[in-house]
Amino acid sequence: MTTATTPVRTAAQPSAPAVTPRAKRSRLRTRLELTLLLGPALLLFGGFVLVPIGIAAFYSLFKWNGFGPLDDFIGFDNYVDAFSGKVFQSAIVHNLIIAGLSIVVQLPLSIGLALLLNRKLRGRAVLRALVFAPYVLSEAITAVIWFLMLQPGGFADQVLKGVGLGGLIHLWVADPSIVLYTLFAVITWKYIGFGIILLLAGLQGVPAELREAAALDGASAWQTTRHVVLPLLGPTIRIWIFLSVIGSLQLFDLVWIMTTGGPANASTTMATYLIDHGFKRYEFGFGSAVAVILFVICFVFALLYQRFALRRDTQGALTRMVG
Repeated sequence: MTTATTPVRTAAQPSAPAVTPRAKRSRLRTRLELTLLLGPALLLFGGFVLVPIGIAAFYSLFKWNGFGPLDDFIGFDNYVDAFSGKVFQSAIVHNLIIAGLSIVVQLPLSIGLALLLNRKLRGRAVLRALVFAPYVLSEAITAVIWFLMLQPGGFADQVLKGVGLGGLIHLWVADPSIVLYTLFAVITWKYIGFGIILLLAGLQGVPAELREAAALDGASAWQTTRHVVLPLLGPTIRIWIFLSVIGSLQLFDLVWIMTTGGPANASTTMATYLIDHGFKRYEFGFGSAVAVILFVICFVFALLYQRFALRRDTQGALTRMVG
């Protein structure tokens, strides 16, 4: 018994369009432009960021004092010693406290002052300049100024005595129970101007028509700020939080100059702990391990924050492609 088979017709595949010489030249030109424009930046990034990270990760596997050959390979013992050390654990907690206080204290202050300075006030330009002026000072100058003012019998104590608050006088940078909060007050004075200027820039993008429409609908000034201004200010606030947390995790200059992490390690941060062990005690292998830990903490936070908080504000983020 035979069965008839019908031939199967396959659709003709369309041929790929021929690449013209002009298109080839255009692609070559684009690649050449990318190479010339991105090449120097990638070389600098690799030479000053990626290579040092790799070298630090390599050194962290050795017990090395910075001199002589790298003979004493100890693997991940430096990382184990760092995480098991109480001083480093306290340093991490101190960084987290500064970061938390920055969000809880600095953010509301920055928003309130930015809203105030965004109004039409007499001398508004002068007030903005005065608020931003501390941010222009270097960390070293700021630390020296405040260290002198906070000395026993110094300017801060004299001011408190003058206004009848002499009972509040403390050893501001020598009392382990308050030294971290003293440093936070100095940090706030130094960096709050940056947050205010950043938020003022964000307020310029809030259309005045929306406020007028809310007022016509009977919304009070507080309701307009809460339901109209603050949501539109959200991207700027999220950027400020990111910068503030990263800066808090990497805090070094002010602390090192004012207290060097003391007294009794009460103000030690991860960065001061790194410098103390890596350069003062010549434990370069251990210091490199601490540097790698600090880098990983900041890098992981940056990726997670970009993935979950900044994703709505950015397009084409790397974490979106890998996620």
